[in-house]
Amino acid sequence: MDYKVSIKEYCNNLGLNLVGFTHCRSFDELRDFFTKRKEKGIENEFEESNIERRVNPFIYMEDGKTIISIAFPYGYESKNNELVYFSKYTRGEDYHQVVSKYLKKICSFIQGFGGDAIYFVDSTGLPERYIAYLCGIGFIGKNGMLITEEYGSYVFLGEIITNLEIQADKPMLLTCENCNLCIEACPTKSILKEQNNPNICLSYITQKKDVEDKWFKLFNGRLFGCDTCQEVCPRNKEVKFSTLKEFKPKEHMENPNIKELVNINKKDFNEKYKITSCGWRGKNIIQRNALINLSNKNNMDENSIKNINSSYVKEYYFRLLKNSNL
Repeated sequence: MDYKVSIKEYCNNLGLNLVGFTHCRSFDELRDFFTKRKEKGIENEFEESNIERRVNPFIYMEDGKTIISIAFPYGYESKNNELVYFSKYTRGEDYHQVVSKYLKKICSFIQGFGGDAIYFVDSTGLPERYIAYLCGIGFIGKNGMLITEEYGSYVFLGEIITNLEIQADKPMLLTCENCNLCIEACPTKSILKEQNNPNICLSYITQKKDVEDKWFKLFNGRLFGCDTCQEVCPRNKEVKFSTLKEFKPKEHMENPNIKELVNINKKDFNEKYKITSCGWRGKNIIQRNALINLSNKNNMDENSIKNINSSYVKEYYFRLLKNSNL
């Protein structure tokens, strides 16, 4: 039986047409890269610090033979709100849940052949973009994102490791060539010609627990994530939109109400935002970011915090107040 053809056909029937395969092996060629990043302190609280867990898939499946990479397009026709906005990837249902649902079905299909299969969605330190590149799904751009021909960089990635032996695909040979638009447009200059610095990427800054005062003004409407490098990328100009209904943007994510977010209670957060891809960071992070943006619009007063009970968020209120008086 040709497992490769059968698996691709099954994925196609689920609405997934970017599926690739590579041999399961230790990615020793990346050891030096990760070691140098660690030595330079270019890691953050969301990254796996154990290098072995980043390069060795046999930690997760001892008898793994093949890694399958699957891209899940999430882009819908939409524009960022001029005042405040959530990054495009957060506007539909939580991709961790959605992608897991699809990968679980695919694993069950593979197990029907008598093989073992396990899936991952942001749950290991394995280099998912590099794996997708090896599988021929796309190429890695200067901004560090995987860029596909059909959907640009507006894709989520999921991986499956199986003990079935399946013919590997070839990597995509496309590159960014001489384009440096993302480097020039990055608000914090985290995209560099030699080695990017994810610790000062605004997408990361909007998500981390402790935000230094120097970044407040650069939020510039960002409630969660940053789309700047993707918006200027030429590869994202003529792309297909997603057909996965789960990622269709929700109205309150497409047109966010900043004053509602500043004073949001736990019940409303759980009903409207916890089910999205930014919900995992919790209410306080979203509330804090809304407060920072409200301050940047010079629209913050004591009424802005009338329903804020969190001492963490109130601390940012007083820091913002102090900054505005300097």
